[in-house]
Amino acid sequence: MSSDPDPDRLRALEERLKKVKGQEPPPKTNTGKGFSQGEVAWRMVIELVTGMLLGTAIGYGLDVLFGTLPVFLVIFSLFGFAAGVRTMLGSARELERKAVEAAKDERD
Repeated sequence: MSSDPDPDRLRALEERLKKVKGQEPPPKTNTGKGFSQGEVAWRMVIELVTGMLLGTAIGYGLDVLFGTLPVFLVIFSLFGFAAGVRTMLGSARELERKAVEAAKDERD
């Protein structure tokens, strides 16, 4: 009967498939290694807002202490904003560096 498969050919095919599957490297997965874009965005927003709040709190505290209400509040609010932006940019540089290293490792 021509519809019955040839057992010798099937065994040979299975052996060739095993060889091909054995030579293939395991696929690379990135699960658990990186952060999603949403998590990165929230991290940067939190760093910026924290810097601003700390600067504002320090400025307000100094104004209450010295009795000069708007002066230190404005100055330290701006310092807090600058510190938050600086921290946020540092995080962005760190994440970019990690992404470049991951891309370089992926090519190798």
